[in-house]
Amino acid sequence: MPNPTAAPPARFYRAVWRWHFYAGLLVLPLLAWLALTGAAFVYQQPIDGYFHRALKTVAVPAQAQAAAPQRLLAAALAAQPGQALRYTTPPQRDASAEVTVGTADGRRVVVYVDPYRARVLGSLPEHGTVAWTIRRLHSLALVGPWASALIEVAAGWAILLVLTGVYLWWPRGRRGGVTTVRGRPPQRVFWRDTHALTGSVVGAMLLFLALTGMPWSWFWGAQVNRLANGHHYGYPAGLRVDVPMSTQRLSDGEVPAWSLRQARLPQSQLPQTASMPMPMPMPMPRAADADGPSASNVADNGHDAHAEHAAHGGMAMDAMDAMAPEPGAIGLDAAVARFQARGIAAGYSVALPRGVRGVYTASVYPPDLAQQRVIHLDQYSGKVLLDMRYADYGPMAKVLEWGINVHLGQQYGTFNQLLLIVSCIGILLLCVSAALMWWKRRPAGGLGVPPLPADRRTLRGVLVLLAIGGVLFPLVGVSLLLMLMLDWWWVLRRE
Repeated sequence: MPNPTAAPPARFYRAVWRWHFYAGLLVLPLLAWLALTGAAFVYQQPIDGYFHRALKTVAVPAQAQAAAPQRLLAAALAAQPGQALRYTTPPQRDASAEVTVGTADGRRVVVYVDPYRARVLGSLPEHGTVAWTIRRLHSLALVGPWASALIEVAAGWAILLVLTGVYLWWPRGRRGGVTTVRGRPPQRVFWRDTHALTGSVVGAMLLFLALTGMPWSWFWGAQVNRLANGHHYGYPAGLRVDVPMSTQRLSDGEVPAWSLRQARLPQSQLPQTASMPMPMPMPMPRAADADGPSASNVADNGHDAHAEHAAHGGMAMDAMDAMAPEPGAIGLDAAVARFQARGIAAGYSVALPRGVRGVYTASVYPPDLAQQRVIHLDQYSGKVLLDMRYADYGPMAKVLEWGINVHLGQQYGTFNQLLLIVSCIGILLLCVSAALMWWKRRPAGGLGVPPLPADRRTLRGVLVLLAIGGVLFPLVGVSLLLMLMLDWWWVLRRE
């Protein structure tokens, strides 16, 4: 039974313990899920390299002469008819090129092409790789449209979990559960101390992951994104945009950097009708080249002679029409040459112009933040309309982008990845030890909610802290209010 004469610190400790219990009850299962999927997501490239090796890697010929991008586009459209949307350059010499095609039935398909032989290696639905599946599992995308709201609430409660956990762990003149683990596994005190000690080690990282996961959230992430981006065409504040802007957004064609989600695309300047050059006839690729595949190689890759001929030179006219640039446009080959000349990092994607005023947009988001880049070209003149780098972001956007890159395990290479793996293991241990500790102390037929302090005025301090958190994270505040009402109902029902 609670002691009504207990000192104020002890009464406050019980109030904090009660809300720590509620936070754990709500988010520990979700934290365990995020830790498992997050640990797998850290190694997304090796995972995709293992499961999709036949699509993503190629043998580099002795005379490593890459085919023209337009030719690779043609090969992809011959194998998968539709509208070419994006061309992605190989990130390294032994990697395939990727062409994203929009089909007549509304699907998006990624076609993988050997960049040296212009041979189609196969295709997958967009975001159909194993790594993207793990990413969707981690982001709770399978839950549906409310996934980002669920992440926001879970991240907010995880922050509450860490802050209340630090208060409960604080030494107060003791060592058990602070620097040492008492007892043995069958005893509750063993799991209590294991939980406290683990939390003291990985709590800071859990807090960091919760905060850096917030930019993907529904309400808080969207509002902070608008603030970080400023109000000038959706680009980070301080960057001048002195060209006509369209209503299309960068996020319409792909998933951009967080700070560019709302960025609008500039418009190409239509050439004068009188001086507009006549469209040049599209050169047809040769049916075979010197280092092209032999008949046995074709058979080994599951292609017959007719399919191979179509991929190289026998494509249908509708495929040619789907890839044809606007009359007077510079074309993909010239656009890629201009992007290359500006020193953009390898593995960048080129979004093809949408409509007569569309632009060629190259974008790359490599592990090194300094190499993040978006370049827009006028599709007719080839003029650079905008060249955006990480250095152009505002201070808030820079901090948030850095946090996101570390959250994804990209910024500091192997060290970053190992830190995340250790953190995920620690979070799993936190979840398991909390569950075992609760199981051993739960009363028969009860939930085992920590008792309220006898003096209910002690709760005022806790409620003030919860209110501050609710103001900072409004959607989390709504969930806190609902939990408070449920808690009051629970207390009144038992009294």
